Amino acid sequence: MKFQDEYAEIYNMVKNDIEKVSNNVIKEINIEEPFKSKLINILTAPSKHIRTLISFLYLKMFGREIDEKQIIFHSAIELAHNASLIHDDIMDESLIRRNTDTLNSSFGDKTAVICGDYILSIAMQQICKLNSIQLVEIFSQTLSEMTQGEMFQINSKYKIPKIDEYIKKNYQKTAKLFETALEGSLILANINTNAKEFAKNFGIAFQIRDDLINTLTTKSDLSDGIYTAPIIFSQDITTTENGIEKTRILLNNYLSNAEKSLQFSDNNEYKQALIKLLGIIGHA
Repeated sequence: MKFQDEYAEIYNMVKNDIEKVSNNVIKEINIEEPFKSKLINILTAPSKHIRTLISFLYLKMFGREIDEKQIIFHSAIELAHNASLIHDDIMDESLIRRNTDTLNSSFGDKTAVICGDYILSIAMQQICKLNSIQLVEIFSQTLSEMTQGEMFQINSKYKIPKIDEYIKKNYQKTAKLFETALEGSLILANINTNAKEFAKNFGIAFQIRDDLINTLTTKSDLSDGIYTAPIIFSQDITTTENGIEKTRILLNNYLSNAEKSLQFSDNNEYKQALIKLLGIIGHA
């Protein structure tokens, strides 16, 4: 079974709830044309919705249903993620994402920056609807971490970082939003369990996998001066052959740690779906 088919099988377990999030996200877009249509087009482009997916599977693993507060919270998560992609496209001068023109290619960098900021403002409005100072603090700290990770990446271009610096960047840029998505869900559901280890390890593994695939295919990170695990392990920008296998080992270590964090959870179809998802991520 191909990656898309395996992922779709898991996604379908919470598809209806994720669609509620998607509908809520675009409902909040209220700016003038042509920007409104373009933003809606971007926000409704095919996406994995993986942060929301693992959070909803985790909640259902504990026997909880997805209520309106969860829909609102994950609308904010999806908006924050998309805002970060808009800003990434500007810095990377990307012209296409998810088979659609980027905002910067359609309207220029200045307008794209404002649109990304607008998306973030809606995300904060969604968080404020939940009347939780704790969630506001967690969410704002996450935005800060994501920004710091991006700043490190910019500052370290064309430099081979240490492996611990690379992992920290992956945590800040990627895993922190995974962590917040799951932590916030559990706070709203009054579930007293520490899911941070699962989300952190999953998020770091997800980014390592993305970096590995980039190295094996387009090599766009390398050409942009962004040196990831394969280069760090090989210590040679002219070849990544020596670093590929070590990167696979690193990826599997984080996936293994994520699975270990689930060992005390009830064994049901949603737990098995999370474990299967880890296996899918490991096939890079």
